[in-house]
Amino acid sequence: MTNVKRAEEAGAEVLARNWGWLLALGVLFVVLGFIGLGMVVGLTLVSVFFIGVLLIIAGVSQIIDTFKSKQWRAAVWHALIAVLYIIGGSLVIYDPILASTLITALIAWLLIFIGIIRLLMANVIRDDQGWGWLVFAGIMAIVLGVLILLQWPYSGMWVLGLFIAIEMLANGWAYIFIAIAAHNKK
Repeated sequence: MTNVKRAEEAGAEVLARNWGWLLALGVLFVVLGFIGLGMVVGLTLVSVFFIGVLLIIAGVSQIIDTFKSKQWRAAVWHALIAVLYIIGGSLVIYDPILASTLITALIAWLLIFIGIIRLLMANVIRDDQGWGWLVFAGIMAIVLGVLILLQWPYSGMWVLGLFIAIEMLANGWAYIFIAIAAHNKK
């Protein structure tokens, strides 16, 4: 038996013994996801505020590192990047509504470009089985991006919160199903 196979079996045993914890975590994520769906604007603003705080922490950390490595040839550039992090984080905290609106527009355009790339990729592999799913995923990404832009700038108030809530729901349900499968394997 290979080491990989033994490790997989050991992991499955641990999961089977502790399936309840994973189930509880899944239920918690589902509950938090539903709460998030009920307050997408608040979730959006909190997440953007958090991004601002992270940018400031990163900038301050980089400033400290700049003083520790001031002999480095790129120290001035390192410090400039740190200052930009701090300025960016401060602006995000100062106006989280504008920040969420700009981030939402960026996400919308990103979805459109990803959709176009998926369609091009599907065209390249159109002789392979399953290429139609790429077409479907590409069209869906474009539609989502366009729908977000059609409601922009107002979509900036709810899109990020909605995406976070949906991700929590999906993650929670995935954990629940994994826990149930592990329990049934016992």
